[in-house]
Amino acid sequence: MSDHLPPFGLWPSPLTPAHMAAQRRLSDVAWDDATGSLVWLEGRSAHGMLLVDDGRGHAPRELNAGRSARAQVGYGGGEMAAVGGQVFFAAEGRLYRQSLGQGAERAVTPAFGEAASPALSPDGRWLLYVHSYEGVDRLALVDAQGQQWPRRLAEGHDFYMQPAWHPDGRRIAWVAWDHPQMPWDGALLYLAELGAEGDLPRIERQTVIAGDAETSVFQPAFSPDGRLLAYVSDANGWYNLYLYDLDAGAHRLLVGVEAELGLPAWAQGIRTYAWAPDGRQIYYIQSSAGYSQLWQVELSSGRCAAVPGLEGYTHLSQPAISSGGLLACIASGPQTPARVVALDPATGATRIVARAGGETIPPEALVSPEAVTWNSGAGVAIHGLHYAPSAQADGGATKPPLVVLVHGGPTGQATAGYSAQAQFLATRGYAVLDLNYRGSSGYGRAYRNALREQWGLYDADDAVSGARHLADAGLVDRERLVIMGGSAGGYTVLQTLIRYPGVFRAGVCLYGVTNLFTLAADTHKFEARYLDSLIGTLPEQAARYRERSPIFAADRIRDPVIVFQGEDDRVVPKEQAEEIVAALRRNGVPHEYHLYPGEGHGWRKAETVARFYETLDRFLKHTVLFS
Repeated sequence: MSDHLPPFGLWPSPLTPAHMAAQRRLSDVAWDDATGSLVWLEGRSAHGMLLVDDGRGHAPRELNAGRSARAQVGYGGGEMAAVGGQVFFAAEGRLYRQSLGQGAERAVTPAFGEAASPALSPDGRWLLYVHSYEGVDRLALVDAQGQQWPRRLAEGHDFYMQPAWHPDGRRIAWVAWDHPQMPWDGALLYLAELGAEGDLPRIERQTVIAGDAETSVFQPAFSPDGRLLAYVSDANGWYNLYLYDLDAGAHRLLVGVEAELGLPAWAQGIRTYAWAPDGRQIYYIQSSAGYSQLWQVELSSGRCAAVPGLEGYTHLSQPAISSGGLLACIASGPQTPARVVALDPATGATRIVARAGGETIPPEALVSPEAVTWNSGAGVAIHGLHYAPSAQADGGATKPPLVVLVHGGPTGQATAGYSAQAQFLATRGYAVLDLNYRGSSGYGRAYRNALREQWGLYDADDAVSGARHLADAGLVDRERLVIMGGSAGGYTVLQTLIRYPGVFRAGVCLYGVTNLFTLAADTHKFEARYLDSLIGTLPEQAARYRERSPIFAADRIRDPVIVFQGEDDRVVPKEQAEEIVAALRRNGVPHEYHLYPGEGHGWRKAETVARFYETLDRFLKHTVLFS
C-alpha cells in the first residue's frame, strides 16, 4: 500500500463520532422588522433553541433555554414566526410568545393537541395557526395575547398547512389536502374572506383557486400591495412559480423552467421563495440535479436572473426577506456545513450569522460529490451523487469500498449540500453513492411518480444498478459494496438484500419498514394512506403487501445486517425492527440490533449520534474490511 495512507476505510478522519454529535441543526430563519433582528432555530442535541441577532454587532442571544421549540404536527416544522419585536413559537403542544428583548415566554394557546405554523395578522391582533387534536387537523385562530379560547377557523380536510395573511388582514390563504393523497400528489389552495362575529373573526367565504387531486400546490404568499397571491404548483410537471391576480381572478405562470422551485411538503413551514419588500420581484430557490441557486424574477417583465453572493453554496433553504431588502437563508456546500447567511441582493455582500459547527476542518479534507447518471435495466436514466475518496491508495491498484446511501421518504432527495453522513464515510476512504432512485424529488413530477405501486422494486433495482455502474467504471471494489438507509431507505435496504442476495457485503438499516400491513395500520396520520400509492390499496392488493414486506421474505436475507431503532418511534414503531431481528436470529444471519431509548424517528440526542457513528464505524470495519 501507499507509504502515506492506510487501506481504504481505515483512513484517519477529522470527523470523529464526537465531532458528528457536536453539530447543530439549523432549520429556520425569520426577520423581525420591528427591531431589524434576525431569529433562527437551532437543534442542539434534543433541544430546539431560538436565537436572535440584532444586526448591530452584538453577540446573538438565546431566547428559550428552558423550553424546547418543537412543533409536532406530522413530521414537525413551522416552529416559529418573528414579528412585532417578539417571536411566537411552538413547544409542548402549545404556542408561546416571547419578547426579543427581555422577559420569559407566555402561553398563547391552551395545553391540548399540537400546534404549528403561527402567523400573526398585519394589525398584530390575531394569531392564525395549524392545530391537530385526536386525529383531527384544522386551521385555528386565537388572539395574540392568549386571553381567549381559540376558534376553529377551517376544518373538514385531513390536513392543513402554510396559512398566510393578506396585508389588509381580512383575507387569508392556505393549503389543504385529504387522504389518500400526500401533499406532493395533490392539494388545494384556498382563499378566504374573514368577518367579525363575536370576539374572534371567522370565515365568511372561501374558494379553491388552484390545485386538485393530481396537482400539488405549495406556499401561498400575498404580494406586499395585496394585489397578487404567489404560489408554487407542479401543474406543468415541475414545481414552478405562479401568480394569481385577486381582482381579475386570473392565474399566470411567472417562472416556467424544467427545474424545481418547490419541495414536497414533508413538514410544516417549508419555504422556497420570498417577495421583495417593494413587490416588484420575487427571490426564489431553483434546484436542478441536487444543486440549488438563488434567482430573482421581475414581475413586470418576467425576466429571471441568478442573484450574486451565494456562489460558494450548493444547497439553500428557508429564504426570508426583511423590510430593508436583506435576504437570509440556510446555506451549505459539500465542504461547508450549514450556515445562516444574510445577503444584500443589491450588492452581493454576505454575512455569516450562525454556523452549525466550529468549521475547524479544512475544506480540502472533505469531499465534493459529482452528479452521476446511469441507465436502469429498462433504459431509464437514474440519478445520484458520487463521493470519491479524496486520495488514492497504492497508486490506484486497489479500489475503495462503496456505501450506497438511500434517502428516506421515499419522496426525499440527496442534494449537493453538506452531508455529514457522506463525509463521515468518504473521509475514511469509502466511496459513497448518494442515490436518487426513481421516486425521488428534484427531477420533476414524472420521475417522482415513477415509484407509484413500485416501491420495493424500482428503488432496490436502482440501488443495485448504481453500485454496478460505479464498479463497471472501475471506481469502486465490486466485492466490497454496502447499502445503508433510514426509514423508507431502511426498507429499501432490506428489500435489496432480499431481491439481490450477495451483491452487497452488508446492509445498514435505520428504523426501516419491515411489515407493510402493520405500517398501514399503526403509523401516524400523515402517512396512514401513503401506501395506497406506493403499493396499492387494501384489501385488494393484500398479496402485493405480503410479497413486498421484508418480514415475510426474511429467509432470503443472507448478508450481514445491522439494525438501528429509536425506542419511541411513532412512524415506524420498534416492533417492526424487532420482528426482522427475530427472523435474522432464527435464520442464523449475522446481525446486530441497537435500540436507543428516548429517540424517535431519527436521532436528536448528541450521545445517541456519537454512539451511532462509533457503532457504524466498527461494524463496517469488521464486516466489510476485515471479513
